[in-house]
Amino acid sequence: MTAITGIGAYAPRFRITADAFEDAWGQFHAAGINEKAVPAADEDPLTMGYEAATRALEAADIDAASVDWFAFASSRPPAAEEDLTARLGAMVALSESATRQLFTGSTRAGTRALWAGLDALEADATTALVVAADAPKGDSDDVRDHAAGAGGAAFVLEEDGPVEIVDRAEYAAPYPGTRFRNSGEDETRGLGVTQYDRQAFTETIGGAVAGLEVDPEPEAAAIQAPDGKLPYRATGAAGVGTDEIRAATVVHELGDLGAASVPVSVATALEEGYDSVLSVSHGSGAGADAFVVETDGEVPTSTALEGDDPLSYAEYLRQRGVVTTGPPSGGGAYVSVPAWRRSIPQRYRLEAGRCPECGALSFPPRGACSECGSLVEYESAALSGRGTVEAVTTISQGGAPPEFAEQQARSGDYVAMIVALEAERGDGIASIAAMGTDADPDAFAVGDRIETTIRRIYTQEGVTRYGFKVRPVE
Repeated sequence: MTAITGIGAYAPRFRITADAFEDAWGQFHAAGINEKAVPAADEDPLTMGYEAATRALEAADIDAASVDWFAFASSRPPAAEEDLTARLGAMVALSESATRQLFTGSTRAGTRALWAGLDALEADATTALVVAADAPKGDSDDVRDHAAGAGGAAFVLEEDGPVEIVDRAEYAAPYPGTRFRNSGEDETRGLGVTQYDRQAFTETIGGAVAGLEVDPEPEAAAIQAPDGKLPYRATGAAGVGTDEIRAATVVHELGDLGAASVPVSVATALEEGYDSVLSVSHGSGAGADAFVVETDGEVPTSTALEGDDPLSYAEYLRQRGVVTTGPPSGGGAYVSVPAWRRSIPQRYRLEAGRCPECGALSFPPRGACSECGSLVEYESAALSGRGTVEAVTTISQGGAPPEFAEQQARSGDYVAMIVALEAERGDGIASIAAMGTDADPDAFAVGDRIETTIRRIYTQEGVTRYGFKVRPVE
């Protein structure tokens, strides 16, 4: 059997409650959701996938270069036409020769990716990494937008391990119009025929579970959750009780996670110690995947799903970019896409250079050594991603260069810093300019410990640039 050897999960720190929606709209359409996760202005499914993937690799205690099969799944990837597995693979330092697959177009995409990963392991792959991350979006007054959350999960798959996927089955039947987004549209919508939607949901879930060869008796059931009530309507179809569904559900606190709904629920159930989990996804159209997951021993997990930063409805609209001003006039720092690509080893993986004459670190590794002035060919030296704040300033409204203006309009004041990052191996530090994230500006002070992550930097010519930012060490 194929095993899960490492699990990672992530959700943004921002939260908005049902009460905040009711205060703004007079009602809240997403039944059963108390609050939901909201991506920051510099977050999207790709950065959330990075957060989940790095945690899964850490939990599995494997080198990313050993992964030979990789999949990324999202119903709403940040680019409609681009192989994002190339970017995400570079962010987590996968081998360039690893097989990669992209899954999208449905909330079932996360389990489709997991299914393909199992097939790859049964063929000739040795280590697979499956990542699902999503941030659904609908019209402002629609149930899909009220329910829309954000988050991601990742799984490392190998031949043997403490978590086994002992059975799987799928089922599909044509139910057009339950949930869809046509080409050129930004918001997901549906026909809103309640009985029709429920029938599509329960038939496909029931069909997938009925196709299993084993008779599952799960302690927890991770069922697709477009809202906080529909999963419980599938108790009969899935052959489980409400207690089993509640044991794995995350929709009440995180909202509808789209293609990441079932993966995050499975990650949560396994982290909380349930030994058997029935997981069933659903994608409009309509189809479902069912998996039976059983554990034998301690499950290696690393999750960051807690939120600690509540938003008002006005702040929520700002973070989403619904109410912002345009960019200021005047020039900014233009960096062409080819030039940006050449700096990817530094922006994604913190590749510095060590001077062979004096041993000092330089970042980026070009030009004369800042310590001894030698013009040398640097030796490659990776930075650890951990360090200390050396200098810090807050960029207030109107002070941001044009390329950062949109993000500032959404997230407010931001921090620019000089940080001293430590070498991954050996001695030395490199002083680097960086932007802060995941905390208010007053959370950064000289001498504070920080760590790096990857976020959106800015978008220019329609192409989003991603790179490292720093946040306080938890």
